[in-house]
Amino acid sequence: MLRDSFGRVATDLRVSLTDKCNLRCTYCMPPEGLDWLPNAQLLTADEIVRLVAIGVERLGVTEVRYTGGEPLLRRELVDIVSRTTALEPRPQVSLTTNGIGLARLAEPLAAAGLDRVNVSLDTLDPATFKRLAHRDRHADVIAGLAAADRAGLRPVKVNTVLMRGVNDHEAVPLLRWCLEQGYELRFIEQMPLDAQHGWSRDEMVTADEILQLLSGEFDLAADDLEERGSAPAERFLVDGGPARVGVIGSVTRPFCGSCDRVRLTADGQVRNCLFATEESDLKTAMRAGASDEELAERWIAAVARKRAGHGIDDPSFLQPSRPMSAIGG
Repeated sequence: MLRDSFGRVATDLRVSLTDKCNLRCTYCMPPEGLDWLPNAQLLTADEIVRLVAIGVERLGVTEVRYTGGEPLLRRELVDIVSRTTALEPRPQVSLTTNGIGLARLAEPLAAAGLDRVNVSLDTLDPATFKRLAHRDRHADVIAGLAAADRAGLRPVKVNTVLMRGVNDHEAVPLLRWCLEQGYELRFIEQMPLDAQHGWSRDEMVTADEILQLLSGEFDLAADDLEERGSAPAERFLVDGGPARVGVIGSVTRPFCGSCDRVRLTADGQVRNCLFATEESDLKTAMRAGASDEELAERWIAAVARKRAGHGIDDPSFLQPSRPMSAIGG
């Protein structure tokens, strides 16, 4: 198993398929974009599936989530998903996406065995979307969500980052819209993972603030804590249920003590945390001819060094040099 020195076992693998993205969201990257990784540095589809298979078949991974950048930009995505769902034991397979292109790919992904999707949507207003993402693609995201629902990729989850003075006034409308559509909304605190290193705690809308905004319009009741397990979101029944809303307080309500996640970057690096400043290279060893057993041993050793927490509240905290687009969500 992928067990760390604090007794936590990693069973949830997040795999970044590319660092490229077709949006330029302000909390992730500058309007002009970033210098993308050269294709030669990216894991091939075969390499991705091989490493995922090692995780599933040898190391106890039970959930695989493909992320980016924007994973829909990866041409082999449907094939990668199909090969992943064919593994034994079969892992749960999900996708985190900005939704652009999902209208076209939802059905093929469902046919390949994808279980569900998380789609980022920070606003219901096309003008605000364009201001945040520097692209006029709001309608494409809405269409992608609808296509995912039609394809049966449920529960369709919506990820929203609220920013002070930008879209924080939309908390209630967003939740009401998601309830109407049958989507499950997750509010996520803005994290220090922007390429510009411009994150400020004072500008972040906290989990407490989000709950206060929602409680003025909805009756929220905390869901069963035992049912939450290691899930990052605190879930709340809305107006008695069964609909729920989630709040992920990565900064102010860290859940490091129950974390069961490990990450694999698009260039083959193991990361134990979104905020880690250290990585462990599997790609170089794999391309040098390492066996599956040797790669598994390297992976075990990497996770064993996982730290107790992300340390954002520590005065010595340093923001990772890689932005979110290069790490994978």
